Amino acid sequence: MTEQILTHAKLVLDDEVVAGSLVIRNGCIAELDTAPSRHPAAIDCNGDYLLPGLVELHTDNMEKYFQPRPRVAWPPRQAALAHDAQMAASGITTVFDAVAIGDVNKTSVRHLALEAMCRAIDHIVDAGLARVDHRLHLRCEVSQPETLTRFRELADLPRLGLVSLMDHAPGQRQFASLEAYRTYYQGKYGLSDSELEVFVERQLTNSARYSAEHRRLIAAECHARGLALASHDDATLEHVAESHEYGTRVAEFPTTQAAAEASHRAGMAVMMGAPNVVRGGSHSGNIAAATLVEQGVLDILSSDYYPAALLDAVFRIAGMEAGYALPQAVATATRLPAEAVGLSDRGRLAEGLRADLLRVRLCDDHPLVVRVWASGRQVH
Repeated sequence: MTEQILTHAKLVLDDEVVAGSLVIRNGCIAELDTAPSRHPAAIDCNGDYLLPGLVELHTDNMEKYFQPRPRVAWPPRQAALAHDAQMAASGITTVFDAVAIGDVNKTSVRHLALEAMCRAIDHIVDAGLARVDHRLHLRCEVSQPETLTRFRELADLPRLGLVSLMDHAPGQRQFASLEAYRTYYQGKYGLSDSELEVFVERQLTNSARYSAEHRRLIAAECHARGLALASHDDATLEHVAESHEYGTRVAEFPTTQAAAEASHRAGMAVMMGAPNVVRGGSHSGNIAAATLVEQGVLDILSSDYYPAALLDAVFRIAGMEAGYALPQAVATATRLPAEAVGLSDRGRLAEGLRADLLRVRLCDDHPLVVRVWASGRQVH
């Protein structure tokens, strides 16, 4: 039996913050107490916050380590370990690593390194090298011809726990503005004007041909396997109604206030990007996350492309004039994402749950990660 005692901490519970101590035993939270511990071996947290470990449902971060520069492929195990270390350092103890199928660019890292990324995560976990708990999030670009076939090839991966349905075709959802779409993809891929027009026409054709059928079939197969389903970039009430009809649990990054509010009313957990909070708005010009906080309809935060943003955003929305109380803000990155994907053993400071813990100190109102435990083991 292994035991650690953390004392003189501000414990962020479900509905309140209390001063007290916490006992870790055999990888789980064994005791919570509002009195300080007198045990001589207790770790003095000096009044720092003690939070549940963060639960990340959507991050593209791993891709950066597999391809740190264009046309530079990094060795898979080293890439996976570096990504894993950054998750731990950011306070993320459960991460759903996002891998994508049906990318519009067949030379992209997410297309070429898809299987290598999955194998690398399996390797570091099975070898006992991973610091945090890794799951898979399969992002399905439903408008691409090969998506259904590739989904079926990957749908029974043991770490798969979340599937999102995306359509990044021009003229709708994230890219309602054709001009914004042209600017983004021409800059991303260096296309000439004539190449861009061919590219746009191909994406429109593919979306019209494949999107609806792939969305329907993949949703049905997810339910048959018990996989949590997420929508992506819903913009209209029609989008929301379709997502709800398919049994979607998570509404990822709705682009309008109307879609976010409708998703929340329908019982879907509304996820917004933590960088949106930290930067003060969407980089794509869509609805600001802060607006949804003010309306009380933001349920889950995701670091998306910047892992350190997750903890920062939690404390920012707790500090907003019309924001959430700290326990509610913490829940957007802990309890609520865990519940959305059916993980009932984490995301809260409660006896019997996994000892995924995060010690945080405020420095000039900025949260600093002091220590991180995953299943009771200090990983940072």
